[in-house]
Amino acid sequence: MFMGEYHHSIDDKGRLIIPAKFREMLGDNFIITRGIEKCLYIYPNEAWQKIVDKLNTLPFTKKDARTFIRSFFSGATQCEVDRQGRINITSPLIGHADLTKECVIIGANDRIEVWDQEAWTNFLKENSEQLDEIAENLFAEVG
Repeated sequence: MFMGEYHHSIDDKGRLIIPAKFREMLGDNFIITRGIEKCLYIYPNEAWQKIVDKLNTLPFTKKDARTFIRSFFSGATQCEVDRQGRINITSPLIGHADLTKECVIIGANDRIEVWDQEAWTNFLKENSEQLDEIAENLFAEVG
């Protein structure tokens, strides 16, 4: 399970340090893609395959399924960590997440998320007051 929050800078070449604890869990290569919010998702290969398997069950005749699959897979790329513990993020992915200089790398259970620091701060501010209600609603649904 990925958890925790780390702050690192992205350099001019699109390289970002991945925390050592996360690197161990990711393995030699992994997948990075567009996140649903303005962030990036990083999946170990095993977790990525589970997502692929779920997406393969969606009917291609549904427009929403086609739209989501196009967006999710077109932004995906296989990635590996260099000797300095960095990954190289492509320009389209940097643009999707509006990554500037300071980034926040968070563990989100089965994946890692990469956020621009300002976007992450705004996300926390916008959702912190509603967190109690969100938790209550989600756990009420689970039963």
